[in-house]
Amino acid sequence: MVHYFSSNFTLGILGGGQLGKMLLYETRKFDIKTSVLDPSKNAPCKIACDTFEVGDLMDFETVYNFGKKVDVLTFEIEHVNIDALEALEKEGITVYPSSNTLRNINDKITQKKFYQTHQIPTSSFQVFNSKDELIVAINKYEIRYPFVWKQSTGGYDGMGVCIVKNKEDLANVKNIPCIAEKLIPFVNELAVIVSRNPNGEVASYPVVEMEFHPEANQVEYVICPARIENNIAERAKKIAEKVSNAFEHVGLLAVELFQTEEGEILVNEVAPRPHNSGHFSIEGSLTNQFEQHIRAILNLPLGNTKSKIAAIMVNLVGEEGYIGDAYYKNLEQILSLEGVTPHIYGKKQTRPFRKMGHVTIVNNDISKARKIAELVKKTIKVINR
Repeated sequence: MVHYFSSNFTLGILGGGQLGKMLLYETRKFDIKTSVLDPSKNAPCKIACDTFEVGDLMDFETVYNFGKKVDVLTFEIEHVNIDALEALEKEGITVYPSSNTLRNINDKITQKKFYQTHQIPTSSFQVFNSKDELIVAINKYEIRYPFVWKQSTGGYDGMGVCIVKNKEDLANVKNIPCIAEKLIPFVNELAVIVSRNPNGEVASYPVVEMEFHPEANQVEYVICPARIENNIAERAKKIAEKVSNAFEHVGLLAVELFQTEEGEILVNEVAPRPHNSGHFSIEGSLTNQFEQHIRAILNLPLGNTKSKIAAIMVNLVGEEGYIGDAYYKNLEQILSLEGVTPHIYGKKQTRPFRKMGHVTIVNNDISKARKIAELVKKTIKVINR
């Protein structure tokens, strides 16, 4: 039996951003020793881990040497050197989610083909090695406007994804491997966080509803529970768990879904880590997603995923037109509102649409929570000093 608590056991985390910082709230609660690797010397995680190292997450030697010093290795960002993770696994270091799971997810082309192979419902798509290939297909009427363009690797926070409506939009996309995806007329964007430990125990959080910013393609509101019919929620949950089992992932898997006008549930994409769509769980669930991730990767019993109360998460992002030292305007005003809890990530510099924090609103009445959430969104602004 491994003794994780108040011992020399070390959990390694690749990435020192806000997700890692929120993971560390839970490791400190359990007194689990932690080591974090991040390229920035001022990463949010620096203040809360036992050991902090600065290094390139995409460099083989840096990740490999870091991983050799820990007992279990996890990550809070997918952009890490997968070859190094695989090498560590071969030498007996436990890595969760595994390098194989990450390989199947990290490239959107591979991910979409994975869904086809495993008969998981997803939107139709075509693969292109370059923008030039895509243009040829458009000229042959094999692809028609509008469509969703996604770069194969390296996208994050809405970057690397856009709706291409015409030639002008097409001119702005990069000349790199990509997919052209059918634009789905959906009625809801949904998400399910699925947790799974090495024993195969699975626990899913309630289905949430996501509202996106039209320009930045970022989530503005996450609403739990989703305002959908029970049969739709059950179908979404079953599909998300099918995805989890197919990937054989260990840890958390955030499954983003479309509910179409015809009532179909289609998988959009996934993230193998704690996720923006699960932040509501800190105040709203019996076990929050960060504690659940730790339980899962350490093969501990999974926690209860039921909601304590209705919850809405509001993303705090940098305001357009502001770059520099971050200042949270009107933070005191939202603290006076009932059921409101802000989370500030500790990023010292703001820029337009950069994720700087989030606010959770809890209420017994989801419609009241949504109204307060809108007031929060209008009130607090992340600007520069």
